[in-house]
Amino acid sequence: MSLTGLFLCFFLLNHLYTNLLLYAPLFNPEDAGSSFNKASHELVTSILVRTVEIVLFASIIFHVVQAIRLTIANKKARPVGYESGSKAKAGWISKNMGLTGSIILFFLIVHLYNFFLPYRITGEVGGDSGITLAKQVTLALANPIYSGLYIIGTLLMGMHLSHGLQSAFQTIGLNNKKYETILKAVGNGYAVLVTVGFISFPIMFYFNILGIADKIQ
Repeated sequence: MSLTGLFLCFFLLNHLYTNLLLYAPLFNPEDAGSSFNKASHELVTSILVRTVEIVLFASIIFHVVQAIRLTIANKKARPVGYESGSKAKAGWISKNMGLTGSIILFFLIVHLYNFFLPYRITGEVGGDSGITLAKQVTLALANPIYSGLYIIGTLLMGMHLSHGLQSAFQTIGLNNKKYETILKAVGNGYAVLVTVGFISFPIMFYFNILGIADKIQ
């Protein structure tokens, strides 16, 4: 569970870096989304990346299955929950990792439907379709429902990551009291970085801040 979670955290950083290329037209008007399109094309044509992609999907499935298994095991171990006010009472995020994870999974499915499916499977985006992947992002984020779901999914992902990353460190043995403060700061810092980074896209594109949506072709 921890190892797949850490792998997914690494993937999110790479995914964020690629998405940040959508902002290239703000600094180079001639870009028009070409940097993002080129990077995305290189990713899907790389044998190494395609292999990692298989590992990624396997990790997501394994992570979900393990989450369900651990939830069932925890309920069997403690059929009666902690009393209110108990010292053992956990925070809202740690108690609702299953809930936040489920909503994130739903968002992931919608996300794949909007981008992976038309770009990688049906060919409705990219190639000779006339619609670039960057333009597809612009069109999707112009939809208030999708942008709203994107923001909600990102916020929940940030909370999920904040607790999950710290738990992963502890699970693999990096729970030395000497480094506890540092590891907690790393977990929170990572969660904030990823959350702010991803949440900027629906805000920037939906409200067309700095005319970014008009610069993408």
